[in-house]
Amino acid sequence: MGKRKITEEGLAYDRYLERTGEDKAPITTALIDMDGVLYDSMKNHSKAWCRLSDELGWKYSPEEFFLYEGMTGAAIIRLMMKREMGRTDISDEEAKDLYAKKAQYFMELGEVDQIDGTFEMLTTLRSAGIKRVLVTGSGQKTLLERIHKDYPGTFPDDLRVTAHDVKYGKPNPEPYLMGLKKAGAEPGNTIVIENAPLGVQAGHASGCFTVAVTTGPIPKEEMVKSGADIVYPTMRAFAEQLPWLIGARNYSF
Repeated sequence: MGKRKITEEGLAYDRYLERTGEDKAPITTALIDMDGVLYDSMKNHSKAWCRLSDELGWKYSPEEFFLYEGMTGAAIIRLMMKREMGRTDISDEEAKDLYAKKAQYFMELGEVDQIDGTFEMLTTLRSAGIKRVLVTGSGQKTLLERIHKDYPGTFPDDLRVTAHDVKYGKPNPEPYLMGLKKAGAEPGNTIVIENAPLGVQAGHASGCFTVAVTTGPIPKEEMVKSGADIVYPTMRAFAEQLPWLIGARNYSF
């Protein structure tokens, strides 16, 4: 094996190996979030949650719902109901009805754009023969159905984990552990691609090398605090460096 060129990606992988005790291994699988990674959708999700909050009399901070990205809709509703109204008796049916209203408000805001650089990132993964698994806390039907059109052949139906599949949303590692199981992969062979602190926490807790991309208002420092192994300022920056990350896994240390 040749010598590895020293890069930030290689150094981040060294730190990951030290943290986890994993043996060095190539990347075979990527577990990929949806909102803020595939689609520039978080600003509309936030607006929809704010509209629902105003109707229900919930108080909230300007960027609060960006911080909840990765949680299931039902979990957000239960959190807000307990905090703002002192209620802990929210039934599954009530949570479902409230989430349906929020989903409708999201749809009314119009179609969201794909994240710049995501196509290139996914092309690199496919070219390298890396299996892609969608792992999202969302149950937003409009976006989940768009994936086949926007990213054809990238995320087969049997390689998806959504809010409908899990009992515990992010930051619990369950969604990423389920993604590993569906892919037949081990944490040491897998990367997680995230854009939100709760998702980063879930990826970190799953034992996978966790990449954070700051596609929204949450700063790098929060991603590092949440356990990101490496952070990129944009998806395009990550796409450009992804070959180095893949290469860093293919040389001896």
